[in-house]
Amino acid sequence: MKEKKKDDGEMAEELEKNSYRFWIWSIASMIFRFCIILFPENINLSSRPELSTPLTSLCRLAEGYWLKQASMSPYSGSMYHGSPLLLSLLGPLTVHGIEGQWNHHLCSLVFVVSDILSAVLLRATGQQLEKAYRLNLRRLGLLKASRDRGILPCGDIAALVYLWNPFTILSCVGLSTSPIENLAVIVSLYGAVTRRVPLAAFGLIMATHLSLYPATLVIPLIFLLGYGLDAPPRKLFLQTRDREGEPGQDKLTRTTQLPFLWKTVLHFVFWVLVWSIYVLVLCSLSLKQYGGLEEMFKRTYGFILNIEDLSPNIGVFWYFFAEAFDFSRNYFLIVFQIYMFLSILLPLARRLKHRPCFIAFVYLAFSSILKSYPSVGDAALYLSLWALFVNELTDMKHSFFIFCGYIGFSLLSPVMHNLWIWRGTGNANFYYANAMGYACFQFMFVEESVSAMLNHDQALKKATAEMTKN
Repeated sequence: MKEKKKDDGEMAEELEKNSYRFWIWSIASMIFRFCIILFPENINLSSRPELSTPLTSLCRLAEGYWLKQASMSPYSGSMYHGSPLLLSLLGPLTVHGIEGQWNHHLCSLVFVVSDILSAVLLRATGQQLEKAYRLNLRRLGLLKASRDRGILPCGDIAALVYLWNPFTILSCVGLSTSPIENLAVIVSLYGAVTRRVPLAAFGLIMATHLSLYPATLVIPLIFLLGYGLDAPPRKLFLQTRDREGEPGQDKLTRTTQLPFLWKTVLHFVFWVLVWSIYVLVLCSLSLKQYGGLEEMFKRTYGFILNIEDLSPNIGVFWYFFAEAFDFSRNYFLIVFQIYMFLSILLPLARRLKHRPCFIAFVYLAFSSILKSYPSVGDAALYLSLWALFVNELTDMKHSFFIFCGYIGFSLLSPVMHNLWIWRGTGNANFYYANAMGYACFQFMFVEESVSAMLNHDQALKKATAEMTKN
């Protein structure tokens, strides 16, 4: 009894230290961002194709707001293709920037606050997942109180990975709206993990409204609300029922995996409909004089699905469709856009339904690779979500090779772009080859992560079987 109280006291002291360190590093990341933002001309990061896309560029948003102020549709021409709600939120902050004054600082402040909120929510989400991880291992009999210290604080790690990831920092200071989109995604996951159903639905609707592809998160969110947090396969808990010499074990295992909560899922669907109607009404009122919702759908979601802008980016679609024949364009659009849904979403949902948060990470990673207009801000999001599973993915293979690949292609991207666009000593193949290599390493990263998670479940199965025999 005394040893248990001592362990609890040490655990509380360790948590307090971790919290103190987290806020120190968070404040340091804020200061670092502000130092870069105050740098003269912001190092011209807003023009980089790795950071700003036709959907996330603040310069395009400023142009759309100027058109709206001039009593024209913000979607006139081919500049702005984002959300009308985001236009109303950030547009007023860009007015002085258009007049040539130094007032992009206000928008940068919004992005810094978004990053901090995302980190705080990621930390809270990771803490819930860490508690569930400890509880499941104890119920399987694979973890004792004295061994709890070997479990890493995944919430703190994920939050700090997000705050100090160079991709996150560059997206924040590069005047890209990616931090706001990432915040919406994280809000949806946090709401589902903490079972705040209206918040989860709100985050999903806003994330989908801003960039469309997060709509795939509806599957892991339903699993989260229906089955609960990530846990080992249900069969492992059934095996422990036959274990002898551990009173109360049957009661614990029976309560580890709850039946699917249809009532909670229906509650989630209801709030999804409510928030969808609310967002559509606001968009309709905002664009009442400029074509209404039909114009918005055509200029935003239609723009995304049809890949109308073929300017260079770090994705794999722009060069292909620039070279494709017009008569085959629609065919390839259909193939590429539904590829992820047919070959990735459903099989993974069936295989990993007991780990819904990990499914969300995989979905976001694949959408970051295969979306029409990707940026490094998308990679920053799924890399931080990956850090939520550092305890399960400790045996991930080829991690150093993949890490070096990320660094190498990230550094080569601006070099290839400079050789092609400014120096004229290269061509589009240089930049596209770099984008293809970057995509290959992302695929490798996701594949190795999924394999490591499956191997972790298999290791738990073997350890549980051995304990059952003994």
